Amino acid sequence: MNIRVKFLGGARSVTGSKYLLEIDDKKILIDCGLFQGLKSLRLRNWDKLPIEENSIDAIILTHAHIDHSGYLPKVVKEGFSGKIHCTTATAGLLDIMLLDAAKLQEEEAQFAKKKGYSKHENPQPLFNTKDAESALALLKSHYYEQKEEIIPGVMATFHNAGHILGSSIVELEIQGSSFTKKIVFSGDLGRYDRPILHNPAVVAHADILFVESTYGDRLNENEGVEEKFAELINQALERNGCLLIPAFAIGRTQLLLHYIKTFMEAGKIPQVPVYVDSPMAISATKLYRDYPSYHKLTSKELSNPSIFDYHYIKYYQSQEASTSLNNIEKNAIIISASGMCTGGRILHHLYHRLQRRNDTVLFVGYQAEGTRGRRLLDGEPTSRIFGIDVPVNGNIVHLNGLSAHADRDELLKWLRNFQESPKMTFIIHGEEKSATAFSQSIKKELGWQNVIIPEYLESFELFQGI
Repeated sequence: MNIRVKFLGGARSVTGSKYLLEIDDKKILIDCGLFQGLKSLRLRNWDKLPIEENSIDAIILTHAHIDHSGYLPKVVKEGFSGKIHCTTATAGLLDIMLLDAAKLQEEEAQFAKKKGYSKHENPQPLFNTKDAESALALLKSHYYEQKEEIIPGVMATFHNAGHILGSSIVELEIQGSSFTKKIVFSGDLGRYDRPILHNPAVVAHADILFVESTYGDRLNENEGVEEKFAELINQALERNGCLLIPAFAIGRTQLLLHYIKTFMEAGKIPQVPVYVDSPMAISATKLYRDYPSYHKLTSKELSNPSIFDYHYIKYYQSQEASTSLNNIEKNAIIISASGMCTGGRILHHLYHRLQRRNDTVLFVGYQAEGTRGRRLLDGEPTSRIFGIDVPVNGNIVHLNGLSAHADRDELLKWLRNFQESPKMTFIIHGEEKSATAFSQSIKKELGWQNVIIPEYLESFELFQGI
């Protein structure tokens, strides 16, 4: 038996994660993410995969974030018809996220046509709602720590990654004629000792390891992060304006609500309206009740009223309600997606709020290279939204400590659980600077030598004749 891997995404970038395992004539795709950020990356979404989609035997997802799952409708549209394996909570999130992604694709194509800022006379979406529904019909869900056969001779176990609801570390056991080999994909690893999600699970052995490196070159602000968050909220409201927080609908929004409610009850911040303007976030929040084994929250904390229910928190579903927020000039907190400002309702809020000197935009998560969020943090004087250059007159601030990604030390903490170094360790899902720094840290701190930073579309022979 021969085993190879080809990197179709998530190599020297934090987006488009796709890893193709070829086991003799069988093919398994680990993650199926959409490219986001830089235009050069986004254009890859339109490229033909270097394999026929109908030749893929199975897809395994580490979690539901769009940079790991958002290409599924396109793959299905092009002919994939096998099973898509994930955890039960990931399947619940995908019911929301893939349909939302399809809707955004359709709306953006329509808007580009209406406004005339596409170079195409009749711009088309990458995929549509029907494609997303077809992908959802192929989901096969699994529980944590239950070993399941994916294809003959390949067993998969999903371990808790602690990143978002249902996120997983995927462990594959491949039975050869003489040996069993273990391949581990970290997925996106979460933080330790967080208020809602459990710590990443311990994995002690891997012959081949794929580990993410999003924050491989930096440390999160762990000390006093709650106090810093409350301080930034107070500073924003003292400017006599509104606070806008771009936040991922899954995980980050729920953590923000937990902290904001706690701050208000303790008198640390003013009791002002908090508008959650993200239908996806509203739907995702309900899933915490449906999947109690995937988080730390008790049934009491999730009963009515739950920790996400508070009389100052207002959930806005309709487009009309969302638009009405533009008229609020001060003393309000608005939370909206997407977290990197790449699409969704946050664009409408930025269009109006960036121009206002008293308003503040607070980033609380990673901003990938080429995204609008990264450019704003880098001091871009204008932001192009809906084909218009909007002046950035407001206040742009950043808080690192609320990220759902493990930082360098937390990644190393997880790696120290391995009893011996893997035969090969691939550094994935990190920009080149971060991946390079993390590779050096692994070699220095752990003494592992065969640490590889793959290139996009690069292939490696993992095993021969096992």
